[in-house]
Amino acid sequence: MDEYTAFAKVYDEFMDNVPYDDWTEYIVSLLKEYDVKDKDLVLDLGCGTGKITRRLRDCGYDLIGVDSSVEMLDIAIEKESDRQEIEDGSILYLNQDMRELDLYGTVKAVVSICDCMNYITDFDDLVTVFKLVNVFLDPKGVFIFDLNTEYKYASIGETVIAEDREDKSFIWDNYYDEDEKINSYGLSVFIKADDGRFDKYSEEHFQRAYSLDEIKTAIEFAGMEFVTAYDAFTRDEVRNDSERIYVICRECGK
Repeated sequence: MDEYTAFAKVYDEFMDNVPYDDWTEYIVSLLKEYDVKDKDLVLDLGCGTGKITRRLRDCGYDLIGVDSSVEMLDIAIEKESDRQEIEDGSILYLNQDMRELDLYGTVKAVVSICDCMNYITDFDDLVTVFKLVNVFLDPKGVFIFDLNTEYKYASIGETVIAEDREDKSFIWDNYYDEDEKINSYGLSVFIKADDGRFDKYSEEHFQRAYSLDEIKTAIEFAGMEFVTAYDAFTRDEVRNDSERIYVICRECGK
């Protein structure tokens, strides 16, 4: 998984339209519903630059952040080191591929937000991730994650998305293979250098659309218990036209 190398440099700036506060409020409401309390240890799996991680910490949880991108974690750690009282509620960041997750102990909850699970494009790898989550959850601990849906990918289809700002820009060339259910996009990022020229960076991203039935099967194969799924940011059932869903499952077997 080599995504988010060059894009890490500008990720937070281009994602400034994401309502992270609202997302965090929704996640916290789910955590509380499943008895995850203040000071409980929570793992943010695929934490990126720590936007959600830091907000969850500020809501009173103890946090571990795991991501496979060194570049994204460097930014997360830099943001963390800017805090004045670093010893008070500091976040432990670990550079790991989620398919090889290895923690020092168990956690009360695992969250994985912003379609991290879609980046696991092989079903067997997805089962492996779920099994590892199950291993590192406390007994009856909760796993909350979101997914982009097949409907969303099909809606985007073959599209070019671009954004131009004064000192940076990107071009997103998207293609969705409906047969393989793989969404791929080539990302070209242009960043203004000190000499006024623009440096170009390119990377390829691949995500897979999973049906809810496939997710339930992977959860079952991993030895976990499926609890429920929602249309994102609601308590409504998943619809055919849901673009993002949240899935909740529990540790089972300890």
